[in-house]
Amino acid sequence: MQLRYSFRLYPSAGQRESLARAFGCARVVYNDALRARETARTAGLAFPKIGGLSKLLITEAKKTPQRAWLADVSAVVLQQSLRDLDAAYRNFFDGLKGKRPRMGAPRYKSKRDSRQSVRFTANARWAITPGGKLRLPKIGDIAVRWSRRLPSTPATVTVVKDSAGRYFASFVVETRPEPVLAQAGREIGVDLGLTHFAVLSDGTKIASPRFLRRAEKRLKKTQRDLSRTQRGSRNRAKARVKVARAHARVADARREFHHQLSTGLIRENQAVAVEDLAVRGLARTRLAKSVHDAGWSAFVAMLEYKAARYGRMFVRIGRFEPTSQVCSVCGVKDGPKPLAVREWTCTACGSTHDRDVNAAVNVAKAAGLVVSARGARVGPAPVPAPRGEAGTHPTLTPTGA
Repeated sequence: MQLRYSFRLYPSAGQRESLARAFGCARVVYNDALRARETARTAGLAFPKIGGLSKLLITEAKKTPQRAWLADVSAVVLQQSLRDLDAAYRNFFDGLKGKRPRMGAPRYKSKRDSRQSVRFTANARWAITPGGKLRLPKIGDIAVRWSRRLPSTPATVTVVKDSAGRYFASFVVETRPEPVLAQAGREIGVDLGLTHFAVLSDGTKIASPRFLRRAEKRLKKTQRDLSRTQRGSRNRAKARVKVARAHARVADARREFHHQLSTGLIRENQAVAVEDLAVRGLARTRLAKSVHDAGWSAFVAMLEYKAARYGRMFVRIGRFEPTSQVCSVCGVKDGPKPLAVREWTCTACGSTHDRDVNAAVNVAKAAGLVVSARGARVGPAPVPAPRGEAGTHPTLTPTGA
């Protein structure tokens, strides 16, 4: 399995200038190649190949006064920019052919894009120094905050600058087969929601942290300060970074919560079933902010890859399963209910159900898991919502590249 490992970088002022130069050169080559291909398409000609574009837009362009500054960065960065454009076109055409989900055509990059990145391959001779720094050609040795050890030697490294002005080194590595976890003996269904982030078929309820809602006061202040600055001024640039950093703190807290919860569910259960939610449709309703704040899609993706990595079973049931309408005791469909109805009594067997717990049990049953309502809330008795403990990562020395 391929996994991505990201680590925070702390470049010096000179290294930040070198990275900005690398971002700009890669962006210019990408846009030049996109312009060349669009010109050929408009003229009805065949698309230029990567080899021809590399010779024209890199090798020959360096000899011209207009593009002589391309020689100030590693040639590998420019070559990888052309490969990124080729991959973007390939994905676009595969989407049109139905081989993958549809995506838009490649677009021109801007220096004002929230994310800037460059990639170094083994040909660039980048390395991790004995002192734990990341050595990049024509940039230097950059300090890295290593939070864990790389499982294997990576072939490439991508340096990313986000909208908050933070730098990251991203490694994609082949991981060794993880030891299969011991049999857990439990199978569970998960019902995702807004009042509670997740309700399990055993009756456990995980409260929704609502990171964005809790940070709205701070976000409101930073956004108000941004709106009061003059366009094009340095104060506006500083205020924009403050807004981006506030949003980054929210995103980081949400991601950490997703990781802790998904890891706990995978370790404690032999099989996990979830419902395939129509997140895109829900994001068009008045609940859009709360839906995006929950981040269901990212959480389900974590469950899926962690289950595959540790030998657990992951099942995603269809979104049209009537999990909220069927009695989990007798199986009779009792009809749709408004969202305001949180408890209901089955007209067939007389069982009283908590709406979310009943849905979680039905999710597990629809996935073919062996579950029962034992321990779940079949009646008005209250069920406490336990909280998990946060773990810490020791500082480890990375493996050499």
